[in-house]
Amino acid sequence: MGRARFVYIDTMTSAQRTRTVRLLVRVAISAGALALFTMHIAHSPRFEVIDRVENYLYDVRVRLTMPGTIDERIVIVDIDEASQAELGQWPWPRNTLADIIDKLFDAYGIRVLGLDALFGEAEETSAERLLDELAASDIGADPVVGAELARLRKTLDSNSRFAESFIARDVVTGFVFKDYLGGNEPEATGVLPQPIVHADALRGVSVPFVEAVGFAGTLRELQENAMAGGFFDSPIIDADGVFRRAPLVQRYKGDLYPSLALAVAHVILGQPDVSLSFAPGAQLGGIELEHLLLGSQLVPVNEQVAVYIPYRGPQESFAFVSAKDVLDGSAPHALLNGKIVLLGASAAGLLDLRSTPVGQRYIGVEVHANLIAGLLDNTIRQQPAWSDGLEFTLLLITGLLMALLLPRLAPVTSLIFVIAIVAFAMAGNLWLWMSFGLVVPLASLLVYTMLAAMLQITYRFFVEQRNKRHLSQMFGQYIPPSLVEEIDETGEEISLEGESREMSVLFSDVRGFTTISERLDAIELTQMMNEFLTPFTRAIQMHRGTIDKYMGDCVMAFWGAPLADPEHARHALLSAFDMIAAVRALDEPFAARGWPAIRVGVGIASGEMNVGNMGSEFRIAYTVMGDTVNLGSRLEGLTKQYGVDIIVNDQTTKLVPDYTFRELDLVRVKGKNRPVAIFEPLGPGGEISRETAQELALYGAALAAYRSRAWNEAQDSFQALKDRTDNVLYNVYLDRIERFRAEPPPDDWDGVFEHLSK
Repeated sequence: MGRARFVYIDTMTSAQRTRTVRLLVRVAISAGALALFTMHIAHSPRFEVIDRVENYLYDVRVRLTMPGTIDERIVIVDIDEASQAELGQWPWPRNTLADIIDKLFDAYGIRVLGLDALFGEAEETSAERLLDELAASDIGADPVVGAELARLRKTLDSNSRFAESFIARDVVTGFVFKDYLGGNEPEATGVLPQPIVHADALRGVSVPFVEAVGFAGTLRELQENAMAGGFFDSPIIDADGVFRRAPLVQRYKGDLYPSLALAVAHVILGQPDVSLSFAPGAQLGGIELEHLLLGSQLVPVNEQVAVYIPYRGPQESFAFVSAKDVLDGSAPHALLNGKIVLLGASAAGLLDLRSTPVGQRYIGVEVHANLIAGLLDNTIRQQPAWSDGLEFTLLLITGLLMALLLPRLAPVTSLIFVIAIVAFAMAGNLWLWMSFGLVVPLASLLVYTMLAAMLQITYRFFVEQRNKRHLSQMFGQYIPPSLVEEIDETGEEISLEGESREMSVLFSDVRGFTTISERLDAIELTQMMNEFLTPFTRAIQMHRGTIDKYMGDCVMAFWGAPLADPEHARHALLSAFDMIAAVRALDEPFAARGWPAIRVGVGIASGEMNVGNMGSEFRIAYTVMGDTVNLGSRLEGLTKQYGVDIIVNDQTTKLVPDYTFRELDLVRVKGKNRPVAIFEPLGPGGEISRETAQELALYGAALAAYRSRAWNEAQDSFQALKDRTDNVLYNVYLDRIERFRAEPPPDDWDGVFEHLSK
């Protein structure tokens, strides 16, 4: 048995291969950019510029959609500059603070008080120090005096007075966790409140909580009398220094402690059980963590149990009341009654200012107020665990669309397409934000779209510049520069390989050129040829024609390639009329130089022909070939015999129906068996004079008589036409009639005249 042989046959044309290579390059460009952004999504590594854009877009969405209203449920008792001017610089005496708390709960009937201030050390007044010194002296050794000094010392104990103001009241203290310890810094001062989740409840949980290594807590007697406590430090700050997220809990020695905002909300909600909620069937890790449970309320959190701070508006989205007005009772009762109150500072000297999405100098206590309101209203936004997958999927779809569609679109359409992608991405993202409270990454998709579009457009620019240079080199000598620019602007693929298409071809030749050339020397002949070939070329290129070649005094041109032209026949016809007009315009300047006047004949044939690069390995040319091309050459040769300037075939007349044509004859030219109807174009139908129209009618009747062998009628009609207008065409038919009378045509004669010469 013979061995089977497999032969690979490449059926792709060079144009198809070029398009395939360009498509693969564009796909590679999109894929390369996609790989970079995939690394960003996978955090290996993160690109800071994309994160900064993401943060900016997040801030824009916050500002666009924040309610912008005042939340009357929460009031901030402000340690402002006016209060410091009246009550003294902060920190105020504990007795003063106790009086403020008594006023808030007893006189104004507030619901909860949160302290955005640290009270970690005992206060010792000068009177207390004096009593201590007396008790330690000889005077204090007297039992009676010692007892009295002890009694007086107790009445001056402002810390006890302050602690007593907490009793049986919903007071939430504030403390600070430390994420690092200095050289001589103690790990802990004061005491912590009870944790919100004990370490025992976290067994098996591998969530990457924010870990504290120490704390600055509250004075013990204060914390023992308080309802709860929460940290007010902000350990999560974005790279640009803006507070967008806050942890609801921090872990210290295994236990979870709440933030000040969570502790206040927890008290307001009746101190329900707090736990962590994970995705069903998932491991108890940070990626699977979905919610913090406040009783039955689900609070969406990220893997660190942090939330986006739900800013409701710019600074002062909550009511502020000066602390001095509370103390002297001048604050409006309705403003505070039954409200959640936070004691915080806005005085510039206390420096409790933060940069936020809604303001660069935002009072810290108001950040806690926004978070409390969000927890109570359940308006915390969530970045879902599947957002990375959605982000990658959208990037992949966008990359494929840009790689596959941008090469097929014009520059302006490409720009509109890119803008549409950006607009669709922004609109969809905003819809998820507003309708479902979801924070879905947007920057990577927008930056990728811009980057990929820029790379695609840059690649297209260089490819098109190269194509433009190639087109200019290939076609610049043959087709008008405007057509080269049109090819470049449309982005149409130009194939130089052979193909068949409907086109029009034109031949023009100077009559009697041999005799003319014999009368002129070589220099004059060259000058003369340049004089008439220049306007000929201009006439062709002005009407979108391609010069095929110059053959001495003959010019060959075609229409419909390399760029398709639905009006190829009309453009060829207009060029022919312009060429005839240009020749007649040369009569006077030629006569002035002693040159003879010239006349040309033009033949135009429309129909199927082959066009492309043709030739040998040594020389090729972009040209046309086929029967229609040969016919065009024959028609030009017949112009002299019929005494007309231009002859076209019947297909040309069909393609330009608004022009008037005179049928000259039915002929069988040399090299063709089928007869061809040939016509003389007279001009646009609306521009034909009445006399010409009458002459055409008479001519049509004469031609019909001739073809029906009514020789006498035909002869009289053609003679009448000749007497009216001395036209070579009429003599042609009169001569034929005389010959047919002497030698009648055969019985099957169909009116066709056979031309034996070219």
